[in-house]
Amino acid sequence: MESKKILIVDDDIDVITIIETILRREGYKVISATNKVEGMEKIRSEKPDLAILDVMMTTHYEGFELAKEITEDPTLRKMPVLMQTSIDILTTTKSDVQAMAREFRKNPGFKELHVLLVKDINTGQAGVDYLSEDGDTIWFPVDGFIRKPVDAKKVVPEINRILGE
Repeated sequence: MESKKILIVDDDIDVITIIETILRREGYKVISATNKVEGMEKIRSEKPDLAILDVMMTTHYEGFELAKEITEDPTLRKMPVLMQTSIDILTTTKSDVQAMAREFRKNPGFKELHVLLVKDINTGQAGVDYLSEDGDTIWFPVDGFIRKPVDAKKVVPEINRILGE
């Protein structure tokens, strides 16, 4: 069986090295990029089976912008995306995570947050709801989240779940 290829996009070379070491030990092929532009180039040329994207790189939302591009591109949207973040993840048992994000936005405790990461703990459905610089709410689905700092005991099962291994 051919090894699955995973792309890591992160501006921190130490984080890339850690994740790369964990994944190579598990038998994955790993490629990396340090920003959105380089990441998209690698996605198009290398055709990875999964992308792991950091959120904050050159800009605060660069990882979100790249994930949104991937999910909106008809030729790329089937490629799974994991967001790597230290932002707290809101969990729900409702399968419509976008509707749940909208419910969280109505709650005074969450209304002013710039970023909401929401995941259904039953199905694994997940998504990102963030406020753009002009105040618009932007939503896009993702396949899951990896917490920073990276924990091999959590990241490997999450990747295996998404890749069906």
